[in-house]
Amino acid sequence: MVRSSTLSFITEVPLKVDSKQESELLARFQAGRQLYNACLNESIKRLELVRNSELYQAARQLPRTKKKERSEAFKKAREQYRYSEYDLHSFANLTSKNAKWIAQKVDSNTQQKLATRAFKASERVMLGLARDVRYKVPSRFRSVEGKTNKQGLRWKDDCLVWGSLKLKPIIDPSNPVIRYGLESPVKYVRLLWRILNGKRRWYAQLVNEGSPYQKPQNYVSDGLIGLDLNISNIAFVSDDHAELLPFAEKVPTFQHEITKLQRQMQRSQRANNPDNFEPNFKARRGRKTIVKKGKVKKGKAQWKKSSNYLKAANKKRELERRKAAYAKSQNRRVVNEVLRHGKHIKTENISVKGWQKRYGKAISAKSPGFVQSELVRKAENAGGSVIKFSTQTTALSQTHLDGTRIKKSLSQRVHRDCTGIPEHHRDLFSAFLSRYVNQNKLVLQDMFNAYSGLEPVLLEAYQRYLTREQVGTSERRQSDSPSERVSNELLTPSQIVNKDDKLGGDVA
Repeated sequence: MVRSSTLSFITEVPLKVDSKQESELLARFQAGRQLYNACLNESIKRLELVRNSELYQAARQLPRTKKKERSEAFKKAREQYRYSEYDLHSFANLTSKNAKWIAQKVDSNTQQKLATRAFKASERVMLGLARDVRYKVPSRFRSVEGKTNKQGLRWKDDCLVWGSLKLKPIIDPSNPVIRYGLESPVKYVRLLWRILNGKRRWYAQLVNEGSPYQKPQNYVSDGLIGLDLNISNIAFVSDDHAELLPFAEKVPTFQHEITKLQRQMQRSQRANNPDNFEPNFKARRGRKTIVKKGKVKKGKAQWKKSSNYLKAANKKRELERRKAAYAKSQNRRVVNEVLRHGKHIKTENISVKGWQKRYGKAISAKSPGFVQSELVRKAENAGGSVIKFSTQTTALSQTHLDGTRIKKSLSQRVHRDCTGIPEHHRDLFSAFLSRYVNQNKLVLQDMFNAYSGLEPVLLEAYQRYLTREQVGTSERRQSDSPSERVSNELLTPSQIVNKDDKLGGDVA
């Protein structure tokens, strides 16, 4: 039987929770966590039995060309040891009844969803998508959800109802997004908590049926977009517009505050756990002899965490959460701006995970992977398409208008074409070229014919970028040293691009 699937979206509303209700919710979450861990442990046991069975080993020996026979053989191996989602539902129900207090705290629908969640985690290990499962500790078990909106955990009369608990939401009636979600049909409800400013806040996520609310300014156009995704910015060229947009613009990094907290935490760890560190040693730095701190000893060790350490860790966690929230908000604006000019996207097949090894801090601060995934999701939801092509066969950053390829260093952000056309920004020109890639090959004739019509668009976008960079440079002069101020005043437009966009390059 194939399950019917319909479009869904999520509406999140904060909840009013007093101390008595929170105490009951935490007790229910504790029961749910223990049930989840029990189901996860049972599913891993059954998975190991399946893997070690003769039926499973025989199924692995079958050739991959016989897909139907392999599938049936693996199915029989799983049925032999009752390794399925529905069998785990029965285990969850039996475990809850035996424990008694779990059945009192967690309804049957929520028990089944917890069992499904545990089964999917073990299934990822079976399929090779994960190395191991992770059992939940109280601080990492933050959500439970219902199965339907008819019983158990549900949304009724604009309140979240879970057994004897009835939690009222905090609703802003002037918010059209919230109002639209409350008026839409609810499939099921998810209850979760987060730590904000050191306090636990409770939220209800309504999984609604239908399409999400679309703000009037965030419309999606039916056009072709050439895209060039980089570490700190994104360049796009549509039929009549081009732009180079930075990621997470003007987002506070809190780097000074985070570094200060990290040093405080490190001092506290060394003071409370001296046996977990190697002894300090002397080293030479130029003509001076300095004392270096010993590294952490290898192997598992017990760590004592003082109250000051936990306070500093909570402050650091809050700063990182705020930084990530600001970055997501700004990057969503970038995604909406791109989709206003087209929903059929052509871009290079780039692995952001590969960038993390070399540009870890920049990836963390700018989140290009989030922009990439949001573009794909929103474009496809709007009926558009995303075509990715190989970087090896196209080499857009090296290609000139006549098809000639000339290698550039990553610091060279200006494209000077050998055919004599005006200077362009490297990323904007690559985005222009990506519009004319078909089946992993650049169609030179189409690119050449279209250039004359899009040249003014590319030059205007380049000039807007230079203007923004010059304004940003003048704002940074207040914090620069006198020598840096002099050097900034003497920069040419090409040097401004090289200096202020070192991380904007494509890795090729």
